[in-house]
Amino acid sequence: MASQLVTTIRNLQQRKGRRRRALTLAEGVRLVEEALAAGVAIQGAVVSAALGEAPRGAALLNALAARAVPLEELAERPFGDLADTDTPQGIIAVIEPPRWSFTDIRAAPGAPVLVLDAVQDPGNVGTLLRTAFALGAAGVVLLKGTADLANPKVVRGAMGASFRLPAVPADEPEFAAWARRERLTIWAAAADGAPLTRAAPPDRLALVVGNEGAGVSPALRALAHQQVAIPLARGAESLNVAVAAGILLHEARRGR
Repeated sequence: MASQLVTTIRNLQQRKGRRRRALTLAEGVRLVEEALAAGVAIQGAVVSAALGEAPRGAALLNALAARAVPLEELAERPFGDLADTDTPQGIIAVIEPPRWSFTDIRAAPGAPVLVLDAVQDPGNVGTLLRTAFALGAAGVVLLKGTADLANPKVVRGAMGASFRLPAVPADEPEFAAWARRERLTIWAAAADGAPLTRAAPPDRLALVVGNEGAGVSPALRALAHQQVAIPLARGAESLNVAVAAGILLHEARRGR
């Protein structure tokens, strides 16, 4: 019979379980290390029998024990069945993800807000969070249709960024009202937009990137003050949304 912790982990692998419990999963040594470093509350963790055999794994076990985190050891095969990765690293933790609001996001010169408009792939969303954090964004707004912030694949892809960078789910009217209050200048990434130049970006910038196939929605494009494009080599049609966002954020930063 499965333990309560194992049952909880299986439940959190489903979106409805994450929503009901307001919890998610952190799988892998580095991700759990990042959760500890960021002060994220950890309710419990399942570990493989081999985790403590490596110095880094042993150190992580000691750190979790020092915080009185409940631990349950599983043999390799049942642990592998429970894990969501192809090459499990020996630990799956149940965590309470940070809860952010718009008041936590403070746009500033060189620190734009990244807005995700229906970015559906969890891996892309995780990479976008990681990229935004690394390039000094003030925060991320996740609009309707974007992958669930608590999706374990998003959490893994962000590699700890979601523990430190304000990230707020919102619908379009909420974002529009907030952007007006904060006097943000909105740029929308679009293939037919004005080529990105070396000119200094606005002091309070919100940069919108869109769905992997459809791009930024017409409503968001209409809301934008400017549509911008990354000049591409002849014959190249587009970039991955996370790559494009990284280039745009870098340009916004270096323009200061």
